[in-house]
Amino acid sequence: MSHRNARLTVHGRRILVERVLAGRPVAHVAAEMGISRPTTHKWVRRWRTEGETGLHDRSSRPGTTPHRTPAAIEARVCRLRTERKLGPARIAPIVGLPASTVHRILTRHGLSRLAWLDRPTGQPVRRYERDRPGELVHIDIKKLGNIPDGGGHKVMDRRQAMDNKIATTSRRRSCKPVIGYSFIHSAVDDHSRLAYSEVLTDERKETAVGFWQRANAFFAAHAIAVERVLTDNGSCYKAKLFTQTLAAAGITHKRTRPYRPQTNGKVERFNRTLLEEWAYLRPYHSNDERTAALADFLHTYNHHRCHTALGGHPPITRINNAAGQYT
Repeated sequence: MSHRNARLTVHGRRILVERVLAGRPVAHVAAEMGISRPTTHKWVRRWRTEGETGLHDRSSRPGTTPHRTPAAIEARVCRLRTERKLGPARIAPIVGLPASTVHRILTRHGLSRLAWLDRPTGQPVRRYERDRPGELVHIDIKKLGNIPDGGGHKVMDRRQAMDNKIATTSRRRSCKPVIGYSFIHSAVDDHSRLAYSEVLTDERKETAVGFWQRANAFFAAHAIAVERVLTDNGSCYKAKLFTQTLAAAGITHKRTRPYRPQTNGKVERFNRTLLEEWAYLRPYHSNDERTAALADFLHTYNHHRCHTALGGHPPITRINNAAGQYT
């Protein structure tokens, strides 16, 4: 891409070539375009040897790099990174290179961040994205402790929070307070990242089925026809009722390999955002208050929140029926 002060873009270079081919003197064309005569000759020469492709920008990388680190040493650096999870400062004395050179090698091979590696195997995480909305929807459940009326320890000190919890909840035989849990069921479209969530009381198969039916209606309202659903190996998703419900709607059900949450990574990342920007965003005085705030978070996430994987745009911009509304 041309820089902001460039005299010529690809379109300008095409005009330059057309004027020269029309018989205009090169000096006159160069003066009109505000460039030098050698530059004019360069673009004309590129067009004559390469055609239209010659008018596009080229990489500034040199053709050969004789002083580049040997491939065997680069391979050793990569092995130390993937097998022992060492950083540039620790790899450098082992291979006899400056730490800055080691960092460039790791960057070149996509190993500069440990977050990009699968910790058990050390292999780079293979990222993927489906081509169209509805091709794959990720589903998962996040378990959260309920908030007693009046708030928990984030609103008051821990002694008051415990007294409040005992006063507003039932007791077990052990006399320990039972506040219970909420289960946040979430569905995220792989291509657009459009998300739908509900706060429910359990994670049983009937609850999961009911959630999916409402989530499917939500996606249908946005002109998304779901083709496949990806879940983990939770008991509610392994139940025949859940798979049969999907099959009845012509939807394929896929489950991740055991202990491989990376496969379902888009909804796992959404769960983290859910905690940071909704559940733990501010102190809540009751569980109902936190539940009521979920709708505002989802609207912000889907319609206004910038998503780095989408080029800084919100998920709604990738929905077919909204293509002309958010450009």
